[in-house]
Amino acid sequence: MKKVPCCHAKPETLVHMHLPEDALLLRIFIGESDRHRHRPLYEAIVLKARELHMAGATVLRGPMGFGASSRIHTAKIIQLSMDLPFVVEIVDTEEKINGFLPILDEMMSGGLVTLEKARVIRYRADKGESDA
Repeated sequence: MKKVPCCHAKPETLVHMHLPEDALLLRIFIGESDRHRHRPLYEAIVLKARELHMAGATVLRGPMGFGASSRIHTAKIIQLSMDLPFVVEIVDTEEKINGFLPILDEMMSGGLVTLEKARVIRYRADKGESDA
């Protein structure tokens, strides 16, 4: 395994660069106002993914977008929308993503889900260091 310097660390700190792995990227397009059991849907999705020990999840808040209704959702002050677009991204093995889809289907009442093949390269600090 090759050690390479980390760009965010002190010059003497090294990270391990692992070989790429095949995975799936699950991308979930929803609105800020979407809910699941009185909780924001994006939050419910991330918490469920964590509970199921998935590799990780990220929520992205979009400043502008539109969906099936063609209604523009924007963060501009003149057209302030209370339903900004959100994207939840989860990358994991095909098996874990496929196992999560039926759970997601139960949680969502609207939105869009896409799946893409992804090549993952993991970067991790030396085992002796704590996560920052």
